[in-house]
Amino acid sequence: MKISIRLMVTALSIALLSGCASKPKTPYDYTNLKESQPRSILVLPPLNKTPEVRASYSMLAQVTNPLSESGYYVMPVTLVDETFKENGITEASDAHALPSAKLREIFGADAALYITMTQYGTVYKVLDSATTVTAEARLVDLKTDKLLWTGRASASTAEQQNQQQGGLAGMLVAAIVKQVIGTVSDQSHPMAGLASQRLLRAGRADGLLYGPRSPLFVKEP
Repeated sequence: MKISIRLMVTALSIALLSGCASKPKTPYDYTNLKESQPRSILVLPPLNKTPEVRASYSMLAQVTNPLSESGYYVMPVTLVDETFKENGITEASDAHALPSAKLREIFGADAALYITMTQYGTVYKVLDSATTVTAEARLVDLKTDKLLWTGRASASTAEQQNQQQGGLAGMLVAAIVKQVIGTVSDQSHPMAGLASQRLLRAGRADGLLYGPRSPLFVKEP
C-alpha cells in the first residue's frame, strides 16, 4: 500500500512538473519573406496612436539606417512623404489605406513597411519617471499583397536606470532630477532610434531576414 501511494505521489509530481514546463516557442514562419525576397522597401508614414504629435516623424527619420544595414534599399522617406502630400494625402491613415498595386505603380518598390506607434513619451510618477517608445510593423509584398513579416519592439530609459540608494530622500531627489531632464530635453527621440534598431535590424529573434544587398543574405532556391 505504501509503495502504491509513493508511486501515485511520484506520478502526480511528474504530471505537475510537465504541466508547468514552458512549451518550446514555435519558430517564426518566414515562408512568404523567403519566397518574395524584396530588394526595395517603401516606408509609409507611421500611424500615430499616441498623444505625442512628434511620434510619427521621430520614428520615420530613423528607420532607414537599420533597414539599409540589413541589406535593403529604402525609398527616400522624405521624398515619399512629400509625394504623398503633393497628391493630397496628408494623413498616415490615408497612405496606409492605399492599395498595394497603387503604391507599387507610384514608387516601384517591392514591399511596403507599415509602422504603428503605440507608445511615445515620458510617464511621470511620484518617485520615478520613464520615457518609453513602442512600435509595431508589418512588411507587405506590393506585387502579391502577401504579408511577409510582422514585428514589435520597445525601448525605455527605465532599462538604463539603476536602483536609487539613500532612502526616500534620495529617491525624491532622483525623481526631481529626472523630471527636470525630461522637461528640458527630448528623451523620446533617442528611444525611438533604439526601438527602430530593435524592430528593423536583421539578425534578432523573429526579426527581419537579411536582404539581398547584405553579405549575410541567404538566397533561397
